[in-house]
Amino acid sequence: MIAAALVTVFAASSGALAQTPTDGVPLPVARGAEVPATPAPPAENVAPPAPPPTPAAGPAAPAPRSNEPTLGPSTNLPIPRYVSLKSNEVNVRRGPSSSHRVDWVYNRAGLPVQIVGEYEHWRRIIDRDGEGGWVHYALLSGNRTVIVQSDLLPVLAQPEPNAPVVAEFESGVIANLDECRPDWCRIAASGYRGWAPKSALWGVDADEIRN
Repeated sequence: MIAAALVTVFAASSGALAQTPTDGVPLPVARGAEVPATPAPPAENVAPPAPPPTPAAGPAAPAPRSNEPTLGPSTNLPIPRYVSLKSNEVNVRRGPSSSHRVDWVYNRAGLPVQIVGEYEHWRRIIDRDGEGGWVHYALLSGNRTVIVQSDLLPVLAQPEPNAPVVAEFESGVIANLDECRPDWCRIAASGYRGWAPKSALWGVDADEIRN
């Protein structure tokens, strides 16, 4: 039972300025202090090594090991990885250059997105709904945030199902990401900090650990 004095943190009203009817709309943000990023590289599925070449073909290049992450060609950082929007106005383009068409504009700093591609100074991103495009790297931040995906998510004092409830976060609230354990993450929004099940958050890998 949640006490009568329990605080509910609601999602603020914000979105994106869509330029096409099919554009997605980013979710709103709850204010809070930003937290430095610690990207966690996902495992990469690698095909079995090719058969040995014929003597005339020369030696084959060694195949990567299956536990090695995919690294971005521009940054040498893992792909995919989570970041957040640095600016309140982020143009999302069809391709990796300023000459490509702007499909829409994100207008909320702190929105978590996932980098899924790189080309020189440009990063291909997707949001929670799988919508995205190319943005300049200067508009992205390593500060980690997450989106609450459960309605009235109880935020707990400890990472235990029966721990006292600190607050409830409405679905769509964006919180700063702190520590993560195998099944729980500590998050903060609107001055309230506590633990939530990792499965109720978007913006963190299922196997990600943060100290």
